[in-house]
Amino acid sequence: MKNLTFIGFLLLGLAFLLYYITPQFSAVKLFEPTNLMGILAGIGIGLIIGGIVGYISKGTALKQEEKRRELKQLRKEKEDLEKQAAELARQQTVTYTTTEENQNPPNY
Repeated sequence: MKNLTFIGFLLLGLAFLLYYITPQFSAVKLFEPTNLMGILAGIGIGLIIGGIVGYISKGTALKQEEKRRELKQLRKEKEDLEKQAAELARQQTVTYTTTEENQNPPNY
């Protein structure tokens, strides 16, 4: 958005510069109806273009945020599954050691 503002001010300055170097430049002529219509038309076109670009960039930002949320959720699920797998493996090793001790009685 900062770049769009900068470009808008740059184009506005260029328009005033071009108007200033015309041979019949006058500060009073700047406020004549035809010049005011041109200024207002330029502002309107700028607002339309800015709105379209803003809408597109907001949609892109929302899609990226959704992807980030999904990635975060997947990472959390992966960590949970790894914890469950580690707990299950720990439980299985505990049951194996206890059953092995019970199956082999000592010979006297």
